[in-house]
Order: sequence, then structure tokens, then C-alpha cells
Amino acid sequence: MDPVTTDTDDLQALLDAGHLRDVRTRLEACGASEAADLIEALEAPADRATAFGALGHDAAADVFEYLGHDARTALVDDLASEQERLADLLERVDDDDRTAFFANLPGPAVQRLLTLLSPKERDVAVRLLGYPPESVGRLMTTEYVAVRPDWTAAQALRQIRRYGTDSETIHVLYVVERGWRLVATVGIRDVLLADGETPVRDVMNARVQALTATDDQEEAVAAFRETDRTALPVVDAAGVLLGIVTVDDVLDVAEAEATEDIQKLGGLEALGAPYLQTPFWTLVRKRTGWLVILFFGEMLTATAMGIYEAEIAKAVVLALFVPLIISSGGNSGSQAASLIIRALAVGEVTLTDWWRLVRRETLTGLVMGAILGAVGMLRITVWALAFGSYGEHWPLIALTIGLSLVGVVLWGTLSGALLPLIMQRVGFDPAASSAPFVATLVDVTGLVIYFTVASVLLRGTLL
Repeated sequence: MDPVTTDTDDLQALLDAGHLRDVRTRLEACGASEAADLIEALEAPADRATAFGALGHDAAADVFEYLGHDARTALVDDLASEQERLADLLERVDDDDRTAFFANLPGPAVQRLLTLLSPKERDVAVRLLGYPPESVGRLMTTEYVAVRPDWTAAQALRQIRRYGTDSETIHVLYVVERGWRLVATVGIRDVLLADGETPVRDVMNARVQALTATDDQEEAVAAFRETDRTALPVVDAAGVLLGIVTVDDVLDVAEAEATEDIQKLGGLEALGAPYLQTPFWTLVRKRTGWLVILFFGEMLTATAMGIYEAEIAKAVVLALFVPLIISSGGNSGSQAASLIIRALAVGEVTLTDWWRLVRRETLTGLVMGAILGAVGMLRITVWALAFGSYGEHWPLIALTIGLSLVGVVLWGTLSGALLPLIMQRVGFDPAASSAPFVATLVDVTGLVIYFTVASVLLRGTLL
């Protein structure tokens, strides 16, 4: 049996028996993340509220940060009549997690909850909510430890003891001058190992990589990838320290961005919410839009077939290989699009690399097309010799298929590689040039390539 299911059954039994002290002990012993999973696994909303209410104040704030948005909203509604408990909970939740929760609530609900906060925390919440939705400012917390460069190591340690409990992390201290301007960072290890009278400026690191509050959150992901840090400072245009962003929040952003890109690659709008939490009609709308667009795109395939109706009537055998040709082109285009979109997302390639991509993908497309063309020609040859298929002109048909596959695969590869670059260049999300979209484009053009090659090679024989 699943351990989570077993633990949930045990927790349910304690709730049914009214042993709330044991419920608190069980939940606080297993850690905030697992406790959140156990509470969400309870079937009855009343039981979830009771289990959460059994937690101590600090433990409740920790568990609240790991709950899903729907579970958080339900618990806040349940605590509506307990104003002091709700206010205490919101005060204890980290700034960044509270901002993320507020950002997904209706305006009136946010206003109501803001009135429960102390003036200091209300100012922090309003300021963080004032940043653009996808900006670094929405991720940052104001809970950190700052020191002065002229302080001694002993003074820095006293500062840690005073403010470290409420800080998101104390691995790194932030050195600020007058006006709270960030000038350096210093590691906790350097402070601990330094002599008590050593000035902070003697052990600090003046090479600071900071984020700007208005930066896009994807830039934060790239910065953490490059620096391998657990936290980075956030400053304004004047270099004033505003807060810090920690790696756990950036990992959530990276997961969300990757999920969005994968969904777009699949040919649908990004859901913006977990699959099972997405309303049915929202799911239908986000999936149907691209399907309709792709459907109209595939209509062009039928149009292209109609243009070459005379050729197909004269040589029906050509129609047998249409699926083979267009699927090969579409598959190669989808491969290239997926590779380049991901390379753009992680910074492996940029727009300035377009010529290198053209050369690389041209060679790749030619080689892959030649391989598929050889396989296609071999198949026709074997069937013609073994079963007498395709008539007396089978060598020309085999050559038509082989050359068409080279052309179609080359075109598909180049289209799939360059379309994401073009999308980014004009300011659109490269992931929007999804694999299905590339495949549809290559389907139409692949038919043109195929029948053009056939009309040249088979003229005077089958055509």
C-alpha cells in the first residue's frame, strides 16, 4: 500500500477520534512538505481545516507554503471567522509565498486580507504586488540579513542572532552602505572563521551579481544557473537593495516555464494551472484553438493535392507515397523545432547563431534525407523485384521517392530550426512555433516538393 495513503488513513483515524494533540504531533513530526500532502489527501474539507488548525503557529505557516492554491484558499475561508489566527498566519508566511497567494486571488479578497496585516507587513505586501506579474519583484522576500562594511565580524554575528530567525537564508549576508546601497556580499563561513575584530570589508566579496526587481523571472532562472547560488540580491536602478530571491522560488519558475513550453510544443495554449485543476471548458478552449488553426492549415494540404490531381490521375502510384513523404518532412521539422526551442530556452543558442544553425541543419537535413531516401528506394526495389509492384518504370519511381525525401527532410529540418528564431526575433514566444505547427507547414510544402520532383523525373513516362 502507498505509504502516503497509510499515513492519511492513520491521520483520519486520529481526527475521527478527536485526538487533535496526536494530530499535531503526527503532522509536525513529518515535516512541512509531507504534512501538506497528508492534509490535502484528506477527503472532507472540514477534516482538512481541523488538521491544519491543530498545528502550532510556526508549523502552520510552514505547511501553508507547501499547500496548493485551492487548499490555501479553502483554509483562508475557513479561518475567516478567526481574524486573529488568520492574521497571525499571513504575518508568518514568507513574503514571496504570500505574494504568490495574493496574486491569484480576486481583488476584493486581497483587499480584505491586506487589512489583517500589520502596517509594516501590509506595506511589504502592497509593494511586492505592485511589481509586474512575471517580474523578479514578485519572487523576492525582504527577509534577509544586512551588515555594514565597517562592522566587525563580531558585530555581524550579533546581527545574525538578532535577525537570522526571520531571515529566508543566512548563508550569505548583504553588505550595504548609506542609503541601503548594495556594495558586496559576505559568506557566513567567512564571518564565522574570521577574528572577532576583523572588519567585514576585509572578508567581503565586492563582486556582486544582482537581479533587478523589474527583470523577467526567466532572467532569474538563467542567473541562478550561471552562478550556482542559493540566493541572489534584488536591487533597483540605483543599486539599492530591495530584497533577495532564493533558489526554491526560482526552481518553481523554471518548472512552470518548462511546463508551458512543453504544452505549447504539443500544439495548445499553456494551461497556467495543474491539469486536474483546470476547468473543463478552459481545457477545451485552450486545446481547440490550435486544433482549429492546424485544421485550416491541413486544408492547404488538400488544396495542394487538388492542384496535382491530373498527375495523380495519370500515375496513381504517386498517391501511395504521399503519407510517407509528408510524415518524414513533418517529423524532421518537429525534431529540429524541439531542439532549437529548448536550446533557446536554456541559452545554448542565440539569434546571432542563426548562420551556424543554417549550416549545421543543412548538413544534418541532407544526411538524414539521404538515409531515408536510400531506405525508401530500397523498399521500392525489393517490392518491385519480389512482387512486380509499381510497373516497368519502378526505377524512376524509386529515384523520385529518394530525391523527394532528401528535399522534404532538408526543408523540414531548416523550417523547424529557423522558425523559432524568427518567432523570437519578432518578439513572440519561440515555443509558439510548436511541433504540430511546423509539421503542418512542412506537409503543404512537402507535397509541392514531391510532385515537382515527380513531374520532372516522370515526364514522358508515367506523366
